[in-house]
Amino acid sequence: MRKLVLGLFVLAAGVTSAQAQDAAKGEQIFKQCLVCHSIGPGAKNKVGPVLNGLFGRKSGTIEGFNYSEANKNSGITWNEDVFRVYIKDPKAKIPGTKMIFAGVKNDQQISDLIAFIKQFKADGSK
Repeated sequence: MRKLVLGLFVLAAGVTSAQAQDAAKGEQIFKQCLVCHSIGPGAKNKVGPVLNGLFGRKSGTIEGFNYSEANKNSGITWNEDVFRVYIKDPKAKIPGTKMIFAGVKNDQQISDLIAFIKQFKADGSK
């Protein structure tokens, strides 16, 4: 019985660590986003909007960015669950979005990317 309990504990610990978020790895993944988005102090809108303070923000609301009607009218408030679905296939989540991106398919990379983005408040500070 002890071996079974210990084995289940080790298995559970492995699952938890595999799903841990790593902001440093997320920063590396974010490099593919830099073509269109910026984040952090001094971030400015590019082809895509600034991603400072993304989580908790309503879609289509960054001042000075020209969003598609689909994005403005999506009714989305960004959180981890919504972002996970969106970043895998943006056009499937918001049909009509202007975002042209094949998506990030790997769940661990998405977790790491979320950890990186979540560091930044709306003013770009950590």
